[in-house]
Amino acid sequence: MKKYIAVFALLFAYSTEAFSQSEPPYGMSEIQAYSIFYENYRTGNYDMALQFGKWMLEKKPMEIEGANRFSLPKQFERMIDVYAELSKQANDPTMRSAYIDTALAIYDDAFATFDEENIDYYDWYFNRGRFHQEHQSQISDGLQKAYSDYEKAYELDPERLVQAGDGYYIQILVSNYVNKDERDKALSMMEEVEPMAGESLQSAFDEFRNELFSDPEERITFLESQLEEDPGNLELIQELAELNEDQGNRAEAIRYAERLYELNKTYENARRLAEYDLSDAQYQEAIRYLREALNLTDDADEKKRVNLEIAETYQNTGNLQEARRYARAASQLDRSWGEPYIRIASIYAAAVTQCTSGRQIDRDDRVVYWLVLDYLDQARNVDSSVASTVQRQYRTYEPVLPSSEDKFFRGWEPGDEIEIDGSLRDCYAWINETTTVR
Repeated sequence: MKKYIAVFALLFAYSTEAFSQSEPPYGMSEIQAYSIFYENYRTGNYDMALQFGKWMLEKKPMEIEGANRFSLPKQFERMIDVYAELSKQANDPTMRSAYIDTALAIYDDAFATFDEENIDYYDWYFNRGRFHQEHQSQISDGLQKAYSDYEKAYELDPERLVQAGDGYYIQILVSNYVNKDERDKALSMMEEVEPMAGESLQSAFDEFRNELFSDPEERITFLESQLEEDPGNLELIQELAELNEDQGNRAEAIRYAERLYELNKTYENARRLAEYDLSDAQYQEAIRYLREALNLTDDADEKKRVNLEIAETYQNTGNLQEARRYARAASQLDRSWGEPYIRIASIYAAAVTQCTSGRQIDRDDRVVYWLVLDYLDQARNVDSSVASTVQRQYRTYEPVLPSSEDKFFRGWEPGDEIEIDGSLRDCYAWINETTTVR
């Protein structure tokens, strides 16, 4: 896989051990390496996941003995996620870019490796477009590459792209054509899509048609001059934020979004800024805006979702105690919603990863996974719609539960209660919950 060599060479310099990329590390069997990769991927230990997953990209095993549900395309997707997450964690800009470049190389390799019987080409072009868009600041001409992928997805299945994001991706494609003065393309797409378009997309098309003969940069200049005369005009600021976003002037878009929020502190404006910060992995700023958004809406559904989003963001920062607090708040707003319990299960699994950093997991650590299963059970009990998610996660955690030997050594009998707190290890003191031997 020559296209990985240059990027892997840079990443390899940061690795603590060297081993062949075409075989599992440390002489492990494929099922052993895959199991360790999957466990660490699911728990967010991306450095370890990378170490045990790279060989799959080189060897490309279409099946692994003992892993009945193994899917090589799914492993490509997971490795893309691994490199994207490692990019967010890297402090060195060169390393961040190298991780992103490697993820893009995996996309290229996927298209070279799999045919349309193996993967849904629409999904892969669409997802790569989103990847380009999300990481545009680290990719040369990233936004235009995103548009190119969305166009390929559109060519494969126009209706699916119309439905995606409630027409958002069609809107940004047409907007891009308008901004580039590619009038024929814009008009042709709108004509083809219009029979499938909903009311909001139809409204957007009306606006695009009004703009087709106006240069976007000239319009930005005009609106800025109008804003100088009327600095508090919210509609002008809103349009400038949107125009700059459409033009790829992200810094300007954020500046106007911040100005809009200062003048008009609404739930929607706070969420917009939170989304910018989340896409830039500026988690503390994102949390600030998300917490402000909580106070700007009375909608219980919005509140519960924002609480859960804050929980996930705190988990990304490693602040597991705060993550749990907001996940609990989400569950209190809707006790029949299973997602908060799944999030708490994930938080407790992350606690094990956090507590065992730099050392081997032992039987006392494994006890925490019984508590993880307790929360997965609770999620399934209150919300049948999450049953399949719970089942998948069960399969992830079952291999790391205390063994029969562990239970014998500790004298644990089924039904015995065990405190998950400082008596287990200091790093679990904050959990302060009870689980039951299974």
